[in-house]
Amino acid sequence: MSKRYRNIKEIEELNVFSSFADLMSNAFMILSFLLLIAFFHVLNLNKRLQSASPIIIAENSGKFQFPSGSAELTPQLKQYLVTEITPNIEKIVEERDIDFIQVIGHTDGQANNQYSNLDQHLEKVANGQEFVNILNPGSNTDLGLMRALSVVQELQKNPNLKTVELRAYSAAQLYLPTGKLSSPDRNSDPSRRRIEIRFIPPGQTQ
Repeated sequence: MSKRYRNIKEIEELNVFSSFADLMSNAFMILSFLLLIAFFHVLNLNKRLQSASPIIIAENSGKFQFPSGSAELTPQLKQYLVTEITPNIEKIVEERDIDFIQVIGHTDGQANNQYSNLDQHLEKVANGQEFVNILNPGSNTDLGLMRALSVVQELQKNPNLKTVELRAYSAAQLYLPTGKLSSPDRNSDPSRRRIEIRFIPPGQTQ
């Protein structure tokens, strides 16, 4: 084999190796890019599946206050729901996978001895056919539910929340702000009166 032929063959082998190295380098870069995309996708998925912290609207904060024994929203509370609570809910719903939202009314232990008409009107109020102010609470359980319904109906006025399922619940006077079960206490206590908004992800039972 002549020297010239060997040189040509070596150059060809070098060119093939160089092309193969370039191909492998490009493949590695593409694979790294795909892995990076997958990594960020998993991070985003994990974030969407994480539970969101509840929103607490406490009466003693000065931002939440119903008239005594009533579920009527004050102008101040309506404004607070529109300007602060609703945008917060929108952000959480956009970032997380939410099955539905619980709105829970908590009261203090003061006795409520009015005549209740919730059995006659509750479903129509919940469906938006009647206003909450038609209801008369006969217990703190009634009152907590009525206040939760008032908040739900106000939130549903926002077109961005039309597709979000909001469910009203009452915890009455059962639970302290710490989450512990309350002992009997019939005194007025603003620190116990609050609305709690909880975000329930898919797959969780009520």
